[in-house]
Amino acid sequence: MNPLDKSVLEAKIIEVLKTCHDPEIPVDIYELGLVYSIDISDSADVHVKMTLTAPGCPVAASLPLDVESKVRAVEGVSSARVEVVWDPPWDPSKMSEGAKLQLGFI
Repeated sequence: MNPLDKSVLEAKIIEVLKTCHDPEIPVDIYELGLVYSIDISDSADVHVKMTLTAPGCPVAASLPLDVESKVRAVEGVSSARVEVVWDPPWDPSKMSEGAKLQLGFI
């Protein structure tokens, strides 16, 4: 896969990540800053590192599985794996400006 293909595939993945929500927060996980990295191998295997707003998040078990399923369904993705990480810890500074505005942080 050439770099251009990876950038196109990454854009498709980001688009699908923007359809994933924590039901308690009206902003998608990408704009919330919960997605730390999207790594795409030359064979289109995708590894997403993400976190949650808190370790006790009510969707801690289901949200990563939902994200993995949606990423796997993106055309061109060979396989998908989501890894939940806690370092660095999430905080509101990781949100996009749009998310901060929508949630009243600015």
